[in-house]
Amino acid sequence: MRRRGRPAAAARYRTLTAATAAGALVLAGCAQSVDPIERLGKKAAQGVRSHRPAPGQAYRHWGLSAPLAPAPAPAARPRTAGPAVGSLPPVVDHVATLDKVVFLTYDDGAERDPRFVDMVRELRLPVSFFLTDSVVGPGYGHFARLRSVGADIENHTLDHPAMRGLPYAGQRAEICGQQTKLKSRFGIRPRLFRPPYGRYDATTLRAAADCGVAAVVLWRAAMNGDTVTYARGEQRLRPGDIIQVGPDESTAPALRQRTTRLLRRIQSEGLTVGRLEDYL
Repeated sequence: MRRRGRPAAAARYRTLTAATAAGALVLAGCAQSVDPIERLGKKAAQGVRSHRPAPGQAYRHWGLSAPLAPAPAPAARPRTAGPAVGSLPPVVDHVATLDKVVFLTYDDGAERDPRFVDMVRELRLPVSFFLTDSVVGPGYGHFARLRSVGADIENHTLDHPAMRGLPYAGQRAEICGQQTKLKSRFGIRPRLFRPPYGRYDATTLRAAADCGVAAVVLWRAAMNGDTVTYARGEQRLRPGDIIQVGPDESTAPALRQRTTRLLRRIQSEGLTVGRLEDYL
């Protein structure tokens, strides 16, 4: 009986020693959590590295030599409503204003750099995205994050066809279909529409009106790669210009780099960035 009791006593001793050691590890904060949710949370936290700039230094963090001037509060004016029955929405590439602002617009939705969300938030940058459903695909969550930090979401058709010359039914399906898609995704029906490639005809305007579009938005200036080109008029930025930041190309800098270069140009001409939806 004594011989059988000694192993049992030894086993109890080993169990007690292990428990004591485990308790010491827990108190020291070194024990492996048995909660899988807690373990996953710790692992995720370890992968996060703060890159937020010091307060007041966001402009330096994003490559600017000076803060962006705040846009002036837009003059009180009624927002452009949908066109009256039988009338067509205006086509604009420039806003008539004395405010020293230009407007940044982005097309399609192919580029989904999460750092660009940080840039928009930290610079408080008013931007407008004209989204195409077939390009965005499963990436609507990225644009929901952009919208949560102040970006506006507008319509750029379902499938990005050249609209000019298409029959009314096809054009209406492209515009109204994306209105419905964006309503289901974001809870809003966009007021602004940009036809792919900037091409449209009278049928486009009629279809846009029937889909509740308030204005068809083109651009006077466009940035492709490092180059700014102008569709008409003076070869420089003017107050009220609508700027299209071109979609990604294989040789183009990243979206946030292109935006930084454009912001430097805007500042060098004594301008700042306004919210397009405040003026249309």
